[in-house]
Amino acid sequence: MDMAILNTLVGFDLASQTIALDVLLPSKKIPEGAMGSRKFLQIKASIQEVGLIEPLSVARPVVFQDQFLLLDGHMRALALKELGQTEAPCLIATDDETYTYNNRINRLSTIQEHYMLRRAIDRGVSKERLARAFNLDITSIDKRMNLLDGVTPGAVVLLRDQQFNPEVARVLRKMRPERQVEAVELMISANAINITYAEALLNATPPEQRVDNHRPPKVKPAVTPEQMNRLEREMSKVQGQYQEAEQTYGADLLHLTVAKGYLSRLLGNEAVRRYLSQRQAEILDEFQALVDTDALDPRLLEREGDGDEDEHTAAGEGAASHGNGAMRPAPEPVPRGPALDIPVSDAGPATGTSSETAQIIPISAAA
Repeated sequence: MDMAILNTLVGFDLASQTIALDVLLPSKKIPEGAMGSRKFLQIKASIQEVGLIEPLSVARPVVFQDQFLLLDGHMRALALKELGQTEAPCLIATDDETYTYNNRINRLSTIQEHYMLRRAIDRGVSKERLARAFNLDITSIDKRMNLLDGVTPGAVVLLRDQQFNPEVARVLRKMRPERQVEAVELMISANAINITYAEALLNATPPEQRVDNHRPPKVKPAVTPEQMNRLEREMSKVQGQYQEAEQTYGADLLHLTVAKGYLSRLLGNEAVRRYLSQRQAEILDEFQALVDTDALDPRLLEREGDGDEDEHTAAGEGAASHGNGAMRPAPEPVPRGPALDIPVSDAGPATGTSSETAQIIPISAAA
């Protein structure tokens, strides 16, 4: 195959070139504190011990022909500068954007890293040198080397392209092979291959599917059966009261709205308010609190208020038609609470009520 066609297919030139670090233009901003992160320290230790493994990816911009745009490898370039390097091997990409390049890169999975370490040990590389290259201690190198010990091949096949903490394998070793495969499938489907999810699956594993036949310790219940029965009875009672209140809520709200509209107009009469303040101050406070309530539905209040206004207008017209004629008998008091009869001499005629007697409905009757 022609080399030019192959370069187009892979997205960058196959032959690397050594380019000075000073002519590389970053394509993204390095976050603050990156030089103290664990990832940066690992990259720096690896370059210092074994050299740069993966070349930087750059593109030649159209405007600045003497400079290159750094597409991938910002942390490696920063580590090289920290180590005193002035140039680095680079792959020149044919597309001047980072997505194409990163889309063609297969990152090293945890299992591939395990095979790489085992192969390096077999070829005579010491664990100490590998620890320095990865900026890890000897214990971490041992965990990565023994990653697949006790893990069933079916689970290994599922995890071969995944990146995960080596501690996940430690948890899987406590399960039987069929349970290992099931646990790995659950973690992959949930996109959560981590130690927390693995331990949760281990705790949910039946004893017969665990290698150690471990039975979870019995947890002392927080409440006794008697307390639980009492709580159930109380919850049933509260639920019944809630359902009863829910059934009568609409009618109660309507009655309260009508009462509020009536009291609002009644307290608008200065004579009635003056009489209540002098004779029944407590009742006036209760009425005022009801009028000032903001929890009612304003649309329902407006609709009922219109009806009350019509009724009061009709009542006023009827009272005016009597003139100085025979006086009508006073209305019967409401049986659910005492009524207050305000004489005309004390309160004067109330707007929207009879000219002879103004009757105030108590809260207990209005509600």
